[in-house]
Amino acid sequence: MRYLLYASGDFVKVHSVNTEETLGLLCGHADLVTGIQLNPHNHMQLYSSSLDGTIKLWDFMDGIPIKTFTVGSKLLALYVLASAEDSVFVVIPKKGERDTFQLVSVKLTKGAGQDLEGKELSVVLDGVGASSKQIAFGREGSYVVSVKDVNLQVYFFKRKLLNRFSLSTVKTKGGDNRFSCVVCHPTEDCIATGHADGKIRLWRNFHHKKGYTYSALHWHHDTVMDLAYSLEGTRLLSGGVESVLVQWHNESSCQKDFLPRLGSPIECISMSSDGVLCCTLHTDNRISIINSNLRFSRSIQGLIKSRDVKTGLVVDPRTKALVLNGEPGHLQFYSLQSDQQLFSLDIVQRQYIHQAGLKQSDLVKVAFSARGTWLATVEESEEVADPELQLKLWFYSEETQSFALNTRINTPHDNHITDMCFRDMDELGDDSLILVTTGRDCVFKVWVMVEDSDPEAHQSVSWSCDFVGSYHNYQATNCCFSEDGSLLAVSFEETVTVWDSLTWDLKCTFCHPPGNIRNICFGRLTCSKYLIGATDYGFLCCWNLLTCALEWSAHLNVVVLQPDPLSEHIAAVSWLSKESSLFVFKPSEPWPVYIQRNLCKEKILLAAFVPRDEPETISSEKYLWLRKSQLFFLTDTQELMTLSTKSLEERLTPSSKQLAVEESLPVTPFSVLLGKHRCQQAQEDTDLGKPVVHNKQEQASPAVKELLHTPAHVLPSASFLCTIFINSLLISKENKSAEEVADEVEMESEKAEDDSDEEDVTAMEQEDTSHMELLGEMTCKLSKSQEKELRKIRKMDYSWISAF
Repeated sequence: MRYLLYASGDFVKVHSVNTEETLGLLCGHADLVTGIQLNPHNHMQLYSSSLDGTIKLWDFMDGIPIKTFTVGSKLLALYVLASAEDSVFVVIPKKGERDTFQLVSVKLTKGAGQDLEGKELSVVLDGVGASSKQIAFGREGSYVVSVKDVNLQVYFFKRKLLNRFSLSTVKTKGGDNRFSCVVCHPTEDCIATGHADGKIRLWRNFHHKKGYTYSALHWHHDTVMDLAYSLEGTRLLSGGVESVLVQWHNESSCQKDFLPRLGSPIECISMSSDGVLCCTLHTDNRISIINSNLRFSRSIQGLIKSRDVKTGLVVDPRTKALVLNGEPGHLQFYSLQSDQQLFSLDIVQRQYIHQAGLKQSDLVKVAFSARGTWLATVEESEEVADPELQLKLWFYSEETQSFALNTRINTPHDNHITDMCFRDMDELGDDSLILVTTGRDCVFKVWVMVEDSDPEAHQSVSWSCDFVGSYHNYQATNCCFSEDGSLLAVSFEETVTVWDSLTWDLKCTFCHPPGNIRNICFGRLTCSKYLIGATDYGFLCCWNLLTCALEWSAHLNVVVLQPDPLSEHIAAVSWLSKESSLFVFKPSEPWPVYIQRNLCKEKILLAAFVPRDEPETISSEKYLWLRKSQLFFLTDTQELMTLSTKSLEERLTPSSKQLAVEESLPVTPFSVLLGKHRCQQAQEDTDLGKPVVHNKQEQASPAVKELLHTPAHVLPSASFLCTIFINSLLISKENKSAEEVADEVEMESEKAEDDSDEEDVTAMEQEDTSHMELLGEMTCKLSKSQEKELRKIRKMDYSWISAF
């Protein structure tokens, strides 16, 4: 089986190339993972570096961290050589200088523990680039190459010689000599460099400062993003913004092959250790797996980074996937469980032309019906003054397992559409389905389903406008339905209007000047009588629909207002002093139930509650509002974040410390037989009056479990484990019960003390002691010597006293 390992945020993912499944997740870093390298001496182990300043050695098949080396500085890139057994190379910021980086060697100290120090650093090169693509190691690790701007450095380890080469900074005939990437030939002394003008230079004889030569290969019209040699060095792969993988044969410009239409610009190229496969990483967060004959095999698609997420974060009720802008004109359905794209739906259905300044149509609004059977989309051109608008209604087909276009409405509004929502009901009948759109043309429109009278139409129903509403010629900005669908709230600049969804009569209005209404939402369940609104002047308001009065207000600059569909809670995200903060509250209470200040430094633009498959068991009281749903955020840098109910230590605790084998082991015939035997033996002991002793220490010993369940090839030496194992079997004296103390005393007594009279006396004393304990009095414990003296007194004959 082949495995593909790639860094994803703070984690490293293990992917099966054969089954296309994610097999494991390596968790343990507290910040972005910046580099991963296989251990050249054991290909079942992996090194990883992170901005948290640590280097970790993993057994990636079992997901267990073997060693953690703390360097201290931020690690920007990682390199591992077979010739350097006890050291690795990393790129770190230079102390005291801004935007200056160094390539240093880190000695990996050997020790018995799992957490070790990696403070022994030695500088190899100064003034290197921060990108891992700007440094490469030569044949058998004999030299290292660094490129930055128009400068190239070559450092020879044995000779301790540093050669520097520079290209002209003058741009002539459209040429740009700035370096973008570098790679070294695996078997020859040859360096391949990529440049900003699309050229590839092949450097030779660089052992001498003046005798060096280079030749050029040119096909790319823009920056060469990355280069990679094949295992034998006979082929050179290059990629760039053209979304084409170019394969150069024998370093000749005449012999080259192409793999075009890969979808998006190529950022990185990686070859497998056997040279059979290569992978390309693309700017749309996708990995393409390609065979050695330059044939596309498969791809791994993550969350696509769109230019601008105009649709917001929407949850598909059927799949519970996040739905948002993907490729231009497409909707992406992103699975949170598998961290992969389920599918992409072409909404605009036009070829997108990559040309700056060209006005093209794009997807701007999305809404699902309650059960996900209907999908409404709005697309508009990029014209500001007179945009071309289209409203499309899509119906989900169970046969094709996809959405089919049902109705297309040209120019549904005379100006930009600002918001859109379905009436959130159970869709028991066609009459309950209502779609509302608001626009800058100062109206909101109600769309309903009607029977299609066209005999040539393939569908029986279509959508038509049923009502048009307005308020004082103000622009309509937001809309939402109440939980039971009986009321519709539409905001018109500074005013919120409430309408009856049956008669479309205006019921009441709310206003909280100054400032326009930015977000509105109804309360749910026990808080359904409240309406929440946020203004762009920094006020959060709660109105009571029964009294038509302001219930409470708070001074808070809310940029995101998101209700939980399964509870009364509402999440409000504020942006103040260049930091995002989270406030969770119930409309019926004027104080929040949860506050998380400085949630992140980036500005949070969107949020969504995603229902859980099953309610989660949460021990912490402050996270009880996350029991039924999980909250996700999208920042302005298009990072998808979520709020975890576990602490940082719990999330970062290695799996080896959490014990990979859980208590609920699979039931096997042997375990069933053994369990019945133990139960039967315990029942027999109970019937015979024997005390049933449970060895609690044996059951709860982590050392024993870790020793038995951890793979043998990652275990420390037996001498190291012996002390831990023996100590885990010892019973502490402080934990002895009163019965155990009594047993020890009885064992030290002589055999002659076991007569019937003494047993009677002992039984009486125990009975008296139990009564004293019930009364709450403390009994004095006798020492062993005192017990012996007491036994001697008991054995003395006092019958002579009876004569008196």
